Amino acid sequence: MKKLDRAARTNLLTYGFVILAFVILQLLSRSPSFSPTLRGQLVPICAYVVMALSLNLTVGILGELSLGHAGFMSVGAFSGAVAAAALQNAIPSPGLRLALALVIGAILAGVVGALISVPVLRLNGDYLAIVTLAFGQIIKSLIENFYVGVDSAGLHFSFLKPSISLGEGGRMILNGPMGIPNVAKISTFTAGFLLIMVTLFIIFNLVRSRAGRAIMALRDNRIAAESVGINVTKYKMMAFVTSAALAGAAGALFALGQNTIVAVKFDFNTSILILVFVVLGGLGNMWGSIIAAAALTILPEALRQLRDYRMLIYAVVLIVVMLTTNSPQLKALLGRLLPHNEEKEAS
Repeated sequence: MKKLDRAARTNLLTYGFVILAFVILQLLSRSPSFSPTLRGQLVPICAYVVMALSLNLTVGILGELSLGHAGFMSVGAFSGAVAAAALQNAIPSPGLRLALALVIGAILAGVVGALISVPVLRLNGDYLAIVTLAFGQIIKSLIENFYVGVDSAGLHFSFLKPSISLGEGGRMILNGPMGIPNVAKISTFTAGFLLIMVTLFIIFNLVRSRAGRAIMALRDNRIAAESVGINVTKYKMMAFVTSAALAGAAGALFALGQNTIVAVKFDFNTSILILVFVVLGGLGNMWGSIIAAAALTILPEALRQLRDYRMLIYAVVLIVVMLTTNSPQLKALLGRLLPHNEEKEAS
């Protein structure tokens, strides 16, 4: 460990922390005293952790504010759930069906991310945030007007009109604004853990690669990066599409752990919630994103009496964190309290 640089040590510790948490929760979940509420939250926690990590790639590593991340999650959720339902007879194995659903959700969300990134990534700052927010709402509206059915002939699609002619034994999967009812719950905590590990592996390797250094150079100073020949559009799109694909896989994992999926679930509030995970955990800090996403997913269930005020509390906490982290007085106080860390960073 001493021979590794600081980033490599942090990455290994993050892997170790996730593995340790998985082992502990697996052992606890076998106990009869383990809370059924917490057991039901294990899969959503994994999905939100992956969402926080993927958004941190865009906000923390790339340095661009995206407010439409729930849109990519919804693409993965509905495409993954439709694929799992359509393949139910052809692939009886739930594990294999879940794996295919995650891959399909990731691919389709990545494709949507690539299409959106072409016009969006020419913008910066507040303009980019507003446009990604609009795209997120557009995706939600499109899904609410989409209908999918399946019969022996395969999948049938309809837009705006719910009139789909299905053969004998056919059934509707996606019913527009009513979403997908009676979803087969095949997502597991183990699958969520593996998805988190894959997400960390992709992000850590991307950040430490040549492309990752180019992405961070764009974040730090776009003009200087362009002056040395870095292709702005290429590397921005790489980070944005990777982030969208990971969000799609998280959406599929989340959807296949619920009884019913509706597009309203992936609205503006969900995008803000994921952004809160990233900001509270620290921009570019994957370790912090994992802790923040897990903690803020569990707390609403633990404090049900305050559930109606969840978004208000998140907003207040977000404002406080932003004010304190940009306070010179607080930074000076932390410097006096932690002189040892300052000396290590200086060396």
